[in-house]
Amino acid sequence: MTALAGLWSRRGEATETAIGRMLDAQAAFGPDPAIRRTLDAATLGRRLYTLVPEDDFDRGPVLGGDGTLLLVADARIDNRDEIASALGLSVNLARTAEPQLLMAVIEQWGIAGLARVVGAFAVMLWDARRSVLTLARDPMGERPLFYHRGDGFVAASSMPRGLHAHPDIPYAPSETATADFLAILPEGEESFFAGIARVRPGHAVAIDADGIAETRLWTPARTTLRLKPDDYAEGLRAELDRAVAVRLRRIQGAVGSHLSAGLDSASVAATAARLLTPEPLHAFTAVPGTSAPVPGGTIGDEGPVAARVAALHANIVHVPVQGDGRSPLRLLDRHFDLYQRPVMNPWNAMWGEAINDSARARGVSVLLTGQLGNFTLSHDGVPHLAQLFGTGRFGALATLARQLRAQGWTRRRIGAATLGPFLPPAVWTWLVDRFGHSLALDGYSALRPGAIADLDRRAAARGTDLSYRPWRDGRAMRLWGLDRVDMGSYNKGTLAGWGIDLRDPTADRRLIEWALSVPDEQYILEGKPRSLARRAFADRLPPELIGEQRRGYQAADWHIGATAALGELAAELDGIERCRPAGAVLDVERLRTLIRNWPDFPADDPRWNQLAITDRYRSMLLRGTAAGHFLRRAARSN
Repeated sequence: MTALAGLWSRRGEATETAIGRMLDAQAAFGPDPAIRRTLDAATLGRRLYTLVPEDDFDRGPVLGGDGTLLLVADARIDNRDEIASALGLSVNLARTAEPQLLMAVIEQWGIAGLARVVGAFAVMLWDARRSVLTLARDPMGERPLFYHRGDGFVAASSMPRGLHAHPDIPYAPSETATADFLAILPEGEESFFAGIARVRPGHAVAIDADGIAETRLWTPARTTLRLKPDDYAEGLRAELDRAVAVRLRRIQGAVGSHLSAGLDSASVAATAARLLTPEPLHAFTAVPGTSAPVPGGTIGDEGPVAARVAALHANIVHVPVQGDGRSPLRLLDRHFDLYQRPVMNPWNAMWGEAINDSARARGVSVLLTGQLGNFTLSHDGVPHLAQLFGTGRFGALATLARQLRAQGWTRRRIGAATLGPFLPPAVWTWLVDRFGHSLALDGYSALRPGAIADLDRRAAARGTDLSYRPWRDGRAMRLWGLDRVDMGSYNKGTLAGWGIDLRDPTADRRLIEWALSVPDEQYILEGKPRSLARRAFADRLPPELIGEQRRGYQAADWHIGATAALGELAAELDGIERCRPAGAVLDVERLRTLIRNWPDFPADDPRWNQLAITDRYRSMLLRGTAAGHFLRRAARSN
């Protein structure tokens, strides 16, 4: 990864001096010396963090377009050979750094040519001839990029702290973005800092003297594969093999992988082990430090199943990482400094950081994950029920319903998935409130009532139905979910904090496009949700995991650490209450009431898993406190 900074000024300031400050502020994200270059009224610069062999040939901002273009990039290109072939390049590709290759793409096809690039990238391009600064990111947002448009200048950087090094950019939190975060809305263009925008994943933002124009770089074509069932499984195996293989490229260090009892990380880890043989793969599994109850249909300790996966591959070094019951409240300052955004689930972040600690101790430089597997490998195919109903294929629907009943599905669950997409939002909401788990914001969110008022409008603008009805179109559902993903700041922070490059093969653009083209019925064949992944990876995973219907329950012992940290929680709320932006967003008194009424259950009491308890305490109180801490730090309060 590379820390980037760019500044275009129309007011005659010393842009190189300002870029130097912006890069120095991001030194944790790029330890190599800063290199900058000026072309007319703009300066671009970077601090490199060497990760792939071609980085040795990165000489900084690249000139192109007969001297009219200047480019700097934070990139890992996974289809280098394909791009070079399409460009007809005759250069020694092994000595061509990623920014040079990206400049060649733009010279040949313009900014739209970035849609041909597979991998992770954030790009800044200054066009001196047209006086346009263009910023672009890869479809899954694996590299972050932010910008500020001020009075007579435009500044951009990899992380907000680079922008805050500019004296004319305000330092304050965005109350609106934080409220949306607590309501679990998709992120908008505004970052978590006021006056700072994020470039959305898969988009390009062109800025000139007249304004801003945003274009979408990547829109997958709507195609449908028609294959034999076995060919679908073979195709998914081939796509994952390729996605993992291109993410093993590195300059040094060992390779690690998350390994849970789920299909996604297990498939990634097993595939990586096969490709690395005989080189070891360090596979990390978070296991609870204390026995704790879990909700029905979930797995609290994923260690035993993960160990069975490791046993099938001689080169997997299995590393169970045990939780120690600590409170994550002491890590909130670290989260702020590394990620520059609030963390969604602070108790889940504990095991993630424990894995990072263990991986760093073992010399891991690349850590594979499977975070987007639900949208690719292990899509469950449930929207097929509504498709059958909507097209009048009632016989096939009855057969599928019987098969699901044999898998343990209730009639209510089948009926909700089948009929829910066709109900008006108000009717669906009433039914959920009456018979299911209410999704009313005041049941799980720490937002003040006044902060909820405008959420419906903002949700509609981002294509979000706050009634959360089931979907009838699995492709649309997954695209909506993918549009919510932006892992750039977490990836950048993990590299700065642990020297580990997080890479997710399930976020591979080609894998996503292939998975989206598979009919939903293949994902729920014979009434088995996630059927395609079960068939595809039966050659590399144990039968216990292939047949497992339960899902992992992360941080099952959350209440144990939280109970021990009630004093810390109360002290943090004292600080939050004194912060004006936090008070404008959070219902602090309600959070205090939750602490006063903390359940007096034994640690092994199953009542800790009641939805009313997890909604109020794990979601409302703990997430709300983490968001309040972010607001307090961003407001530079107490």
